[in-house]
Order: sequence, then structure tokens, then C-alpha cells
Amino acid sequence: MAKAKQSSLSPQDIDHLRAELAAGRPPAVWFTSAAVGVEAGRSAKVVAFSEPAEGDFIQVRPTGEKDDLSFSPAELTVEKPAPRKRTPAPAPAAAPVAPAPVEHIYTPGPAPAPPKPKPAPAPATSAPASGERRPAARKQAKPAEVTVTLSSTAEGEWTVDVQWGSKRTLRAAPVAASAVSQAAKLLPAEVDEAVESVLSAARERHLARVEQLRAELEAAQRALAELTG
Repeated sequence: MAKAKQSSLSPQDIDHLRAELAAGRPPAVWFTSAAVGVEAGRSAKVVAFSEPAEGDFIQVRPTGEKDDLSFSPAELTVEKPAPRKRTPAPAPAAAPVAPAPVEHIYTPGPAPAPPKPKPAPAPATSAPASGERRPAARKQAKPAEVTVTLSSTAEGEWTVDVQWGSKRTLRAAPVAASAVSQAAKLLPAEVDEAVESVLSAARERHLARVEQLRAELEAAQRALAELTG
């Protein structure tokens, strides 16, 4: 029986598709046998109409793809194709008939030969004489001691020295006063008190210096105002 040919889009179908798309409902269409490069009967969604409405002006997105393609009304239809009939699975082949069992007549064979005696094991090697000395185990090397020294100046600047064993790996490296203050708070109270006393004295000196500079700046500004007045 010949397969019924699907009708292409009519002007009424196109108007209906435009209305559905304008309402925010992308309508479904199917490809006819005239569609080029697409399997007939495959579904798609209408996403736009190009202007003027000539040629391939209907833009659709085939099901399962992300790209939009352009087709003419002759290549599309609103008629959903009938589902394909499934071909019945072939009937299972008949099971082969098992052959009749063959009767075997038992005939005793010759008696097995007696086993050969196993050879005696070789004598074990003698242990090493007690006079032989084993090498003494090596002693593990003692880890080198590490000494970290923090030093401060009268201006409140801090430096750190690191002595690793007999080698000085770091010498008078500058350290921020805030970092020293934070580290001292994690150490015993005596360390924190000593560091805080140095930091307090440095803050007082810098504050006095700031006040002195502020007074000098104000005096300079007054002198400048008198000269320009």
C-alpha cells in the first residue's frame, strides 16, 4: 500500500502558526518529504518568520538541536505523521534435539606404577659463627637547634635573626611592629609585656614628633599668610 503524502503548509496554516508564536506558544510542525537535508516526519518548533514571506522564510528549530534552520511552506506540515509500525521480532529458532546418550562400557586399565621415593632434603647451611660481628646500627643524626632572636631599636623598629645550628640563615631582617605584637600575644606573658613596653615607648616618641611637626606646620602657615596678606 502506498504511503499517504503529507500536505504542505497552507496560508491558513501559516496564519495559525503566526498567531501561536505571537501568543508565546512556539507551534510544532513536521518535515515533509520535500525537506532537504532533514528526515521526513521529524518534528520541529517554529521560532520566527522572516520578511518578506517568500522562499525559505519560516525559521524552525528541529527537535534535539540548538540551531535554527529556514524552510519553505512546501517543506513543512502541521499534520503529525502516523507512528511507524514495528517489525515483529523473528521467532526463536527451534531448540536442537539432544542426541541420545552413548553408553560407555567400563574396562579397567593397568594398575598404576608405585611412586618413586623422594630424594632426601639437603642439609641446612650452618648458622654464622658467634665470632662474626654484625655491623652496628647507625645512630640517627640529632636535629640542629634553631634560635630566633627579635631585636628592637629606639625608634620602635624590629629585626629578626635566625641561627640554624652553626649557620646563620637570616640576619637583621626587618619585621613589622604589628606582626611582633601579634606573635608576642601567643607567647608567655613576660614576652608580651616586654614587647608592649617597647611599642608603647615608640608610640609616645612618634606622637611627640607628630605634635612637633604639626606645630611647625601651623607656624609656617601663619608666616605664609602674613607674607601673602
